[in-house]
Amino acid sequence: MRENIFVLGLDQINLETLQSLPHLAHYRFHTLLDVDELVGTEEIPLPELLDKAREQLRSFDGTVDAIIGYWDFPVSSMVPLLCAEFGLRSAPLDAVVRCEHKYWSRLTQAEVIDEYPSFGLVRLDEEPSPPEGVGFPMWLKPVKSSSSELAFLVENEEQFDSAARRISGGIDRVGAPFNFVLSHVDLPPEVAAAGGRSCLAEEAAEGMQITVEGYSADGHARVYGVVDAHTYADSPSFLRYQHPTSLPDTVVERLSSISTRVARRMGLDSTTFNIEFFWNPTTGAISLLEINPRHSQSHALLFEMVDGLPNHQIMVDLALGRPPDVPHREGPYDVAAAWFLRRFADGMVRHVPTSEEIARVERTIPGVRVQVEVREGQRLSEKHGQDSYSYELARVYVGADDEAGMREKYAACVEELPFEFD
Repeated sequence: MRENIFVLGLDQINLETLQSLPHLAHYRFHTLLDVDELVGTEEIPLPELLDKAREQLRSFDGTVDAIIGYWDFPVSSMVPLLCAEFGLRSAPLDAVVRCEHKYWSRLTQAEVIDEYPSFGLVRLDEEPSPPEGVGFPMWLKPVKSSSSELAFLVENEEQFDSAARRISGGIDRVGAPFNFVLSHVDLPPEVAAAGGRSCLAEEAAEGMQITVEGYSADGHARVYGVVDAHTYADSPSFLRYQHPTSLPDTVVERLSSISTRVARRMGLDSTTFNIEFFWNPTTGAISLLEINPRHSQSHALLFEMVDGLPNHQIMVDLALGRPPDVPHREGPYDVAAAWFLRRFADGMVRHVPTSEEIARVERTIPGVRVQVEVREGQRLSEKHGQDSYSYELARVYVGADDEAGMREKYAACVEELPFEFD
């Protein structure tokens, strides 16, 4: 019997990746709501989205064996809400919210680790000001956002005030539906008072950014991979995610220990997770940035290229109540990266690479996949879910025998991918 797995916001590149999983004959993947309804939208009508998803699931002529998702909010919150209603496996909703509410997450982290920056709550409904004990430079960000949207690095009070005004003007897009989720959870008083329309201020960490990928099952947390995150020069915007990590084994062991302790304390179970860190190679200091109660779909092809299976497999195994299958270094390439082709000025998109041009690039340069993130006629600044400093044009996945070969392949791809702007 084939098992029916419903995927919130199933997109084409991830569908193709899911279809590469072993034992595919036992799975039938179904799109639960279109990706355009869930990702990068101007509004997030969460109650209506949940009702629409319920209707689709209840009208399905067959068994609903799992509901999964790999996107940030609202998908990350919709999965446990829907799974609880339909009697399916997922992380508990309170554990997911404990991770995603940045202030609650910091309070919980402080119970089990010391590797986090000084932080404080900033209320937007009062006169916002830098919290006591948090020094410049600091990051000011909503207690809930995605893709670093409305997150600002500020170096003085003037920049702080400017960032607070900009956040106040846009925080309701995610903050209002996140408050709907918070209403379903028994919150500590200090978190309930903060709600979804407050901000977190925290001192900026220095060093190399890393993401730890892991999963929790039956009360045990395990790390299965560490991915390096490289930024553009003089910008906090990501240039590429690269697997496997270049970190020393001793650092990987420290990161794994911190990650498993935090995942257990958060109450995560029956779920994948990824945790972002900074590591300072000069001082050896580690600072936890944030915890995501899901795996990173941006890393799926990297694990497939290097290890032989996308990390989606672990998500599917957990949702079906099976021990995860985690291969190691069984893929065709020694190194892989997800590159982010960006533009750092606003503009109107006049031309993007055609499907024929993309197919030619993927055909002529082995180990390459291209996903265009903008469309013709779109103004870049009107695309939601972007960081505060750049606009993502395309994501280019590259596998190679070494880093030099990977860089060469990416440069060749960029040359063959024509974008035009006004």
